[in-house]
Amino acid sequence: MSRFVFKMPDLGEGTVAAEVVEWKVKVGDAVKEDQIIAEVMTDKAAVEIPAPVSGRVVAITGQPGDMVAVGSELIAFDTSGAPPAEAPAAPAPRPAPAGPAPKAPPVSGAARSRVMASPATRRKAHVAGVDLATVNGTGPGGRISAQDIESIIAGKSGAVARPAVRALKSGTEEIKVIGVRRVIAERMSAAKRNIPHFAYVEEVDVTELESLRQYLNARQPKGAPSFTYLPFLVAALTRVLEEFPQCNAIYDPERNVIVRHAAVHVGVATQTPDGLKVPVVRNAESRSLADLASEIRRVSEAARSNKATRDELVGSTITVTSLGRLGGIASTPVINAPEVAIIGVNKAVERPVVFNGAIAVRRIMNLSSSFDHRFVDGFDGAAMIQALKERLEHPATIFIQE
Repeated sequence: MSRFVFKMPDLGEGTVAAEVVEWKVKVGDAVKEDQIIAEVMTDKAAVEIPAPVSGRVVAITGQPGDMVAVGSELIAFDTSGAPPAEAPAAPAPRPAPAGPAPKAPPVSGAARSRVMASPATRRKAHVAGVDLATVNGTGPGGRISAQDIESIIAGKSGAVARPAVRALKSGTEEIKVIGVRRVIAERMSAAKRNIPHFAYVEEVDVTELESLRQYLNARQPKGAPSFTYLPFLVAALTRVLEEFPQCNAIYDPERNVIVRHAAVHVGVATQTPDGLKVPVVRNAESRSLADLASEIRRVSEAARSNKATRDELVGSTITVTSLGRLGGIASTPVINAPEVAIIGVNKAVERPVVFNGAIAVRRIMNLSSSFDHRFVDGFDGAAMIQALKERLEHPATIFIQE
């Protein structure tokens, strides 16, 4: 046997070890050179590892969740003999910053569970036109009895059927915290542990903004995506940050310095099948409203579909987070370290409010924001949100260059 040992490669950016997320092969499998054999996770991104040679797998190191040091044995191949013709060709190696491929959607309950009933009960149900998949069995383990079918038949004829008894549930499921979810857990824990957050919530009257949004959407070409509130918010935020540069900054703890940025690179918190990711809209301050809307959609979809590149997931200077219709009344978002501020968008709803001395129905949306109190004073954080509120309540000011 000719044994070829492949060691954990240096994945860059000071990586000293990587976590095994998923093995694509097992011992005994024949693989071709460049076939994807494993997915590993660094502190920055998930990376797919291609086979360096063709051969048969004879050993692998580490199970999902294990850390393997750079330079340590990762996998070994038997390369004796001709390359296996039956092994499938693989794509070129590529980063997978969004984490593991999304799992297949769950099957329905009817498809997931086998109907338990005797042949006689099945015949009775067939004759009566009863779909067994819709019957709650009262027997052991949910088994459907003849009496269950008779109760259904009696119910159809006007008699009172016995209520179905819901089966008792038991058992637990253990899910190992690995890959993207592990990174999220570590970063959220570090952010809450190391950053003294202070939250500030303010309500914003977006009635005029809603009118502008509807007007612009009505003028969109047929089939074009509609404007949401997010591009308006980001556009307004870029104007406001010119007055509050201390909020468009990151903290470098190794050098103990605050780095203020002239450019506004906005992180857009995005829920994906693998968990929360923050793709970045770069140089938001230089983009038009339509360009902002298009880029927000593009990077968000790239994150959701696991197509975002490593560069598209790093480098934000301030983050915006929104749960859309699930936005609730208020929230306390966690700062996306090393940034010093995050703007949370709650849902917009119509409410009766006092407007110009009278009760009126207005569309109100709350902004729930968090700041790093080490570097952003309460007064400055509140003043920044008030300036943002003013722009959103008078949306023409978003587009005025001062």
